[in-house]
Amino acid sequence: MKLKEIAHARTGDKGNMSNISVIPYEERDYPILKEVLTAKKVEEFFSEICFGGVRRYELDNICAFNFVLEASLGGGVTRSLAIDKHGKSLGMALLEMEI
Repeated sequence: MKLKEIAHARTGDKGNMSNISVIPYEERDYPILKEVLTAKKVEEFFSEICFGGVRRYELDNICAFNFVLEASLGGGVTRSLAIDKHGKSLGMALLEMEI
């Protein structure tokens, strides 16, 4: 199954870092995601663009995750030649991950 079947995402940026929030549609799916949606798996998924590692923050009180992707925006908005300089599409890309 794809992540998008049980969760939605929101993406932000700060300098050369991108952060992706992942929130399951149903609270009951949070423990499943906690088990399978690891920082390592996200880092492997974005291995072609993320060069500084991935940190996962668990927000148990709201059943959500925040993933911080270091060195993932080609130097940041003012330095990157990428079409999506802010990395806003990264959350949608992550939702295509098989879990």
